[in-house]
Amino acid sequence: MDVSREQRLVEAAVVLADTLGEEFDLSEVLYDLTASCVELLDVDTAGLLLADEDGRLHTVSSSHEGTRLLELFQLQTDEGPCVDCYRTAAPVSCEDVAGAGGRWPSFTPQARAEGIRSVHAVPMRVRDEVVGGLNLFRCRPGSVPATDLAVAQSFATAATIGILQTRAKRSSDLLNEQLQHALNSRVIIEQAKGYLAERHQESLTDAFVRLRNHARSHNQRLTTVAREVVGGTLDLT
Repeated sequence: MDVSREQRLVEAAVVLADTLGEEFDLSEVLYDLTASCVELLDVDTAGLLLADEDGRLHTVSSSHEGTRLLELFQLQTDEGPCVDCYRTAAPVSCEDVAGAGGRWPSFTPQARAEGIRSVHAVPMRVRDEVVGGLNLFRCRPGSVPATDLAVAQSFATAATIGILQTRAKRSSDLLNEQLQHALNSRVIIEQAKGYLAERHQESLTDAFVRLRNHARSHNQRLTTVAREVVGGTLDLT
């Protein structure tokens, strides 16, 4: 029997609820967040930027390689929907990037070159604290359904609560520690995805699903599985 969208939404919410525990793997939570958005919402790709304690944004997870590059481009040019979302602590929507050249003169042509036609971003925010932004991209013009945007915001808020709660319980430097861990983990996860994609002649998205499914079925952390794949001690057939 196919798993219903409603059941998958509940499962995704349960995964995000793990951030309320004593320990959680930030990189895994954020990868799950972007993957769940693509799977469950009316969007084609998703990416997430997280700020360090100086307010500098970093790309920490993305559902597709093109999305990661587009997120990096936003950071390099200091321009784009997720940058605006973080600065204003409010959702940002553009239903047709073709007409947004005046708004984001550098980002717009790059987004169109990547096949992106509409963008939406929601803040990683709890009350007055903003730690980043979640980008939702579509390959066609138009708006994301309001219910889907509400789900995306709920996902982002749940992850933010975990980040802020854990930081409050530990040292004031925890956000930077979490961020550095997420950045280091992203590198090893991307390496594992690339290795699996080449080995199995599949897309990076399918390679990530292979990694995630193995981690969940064996109750392991995603980064642990990725390190074993890259190190040659685990063969995911």
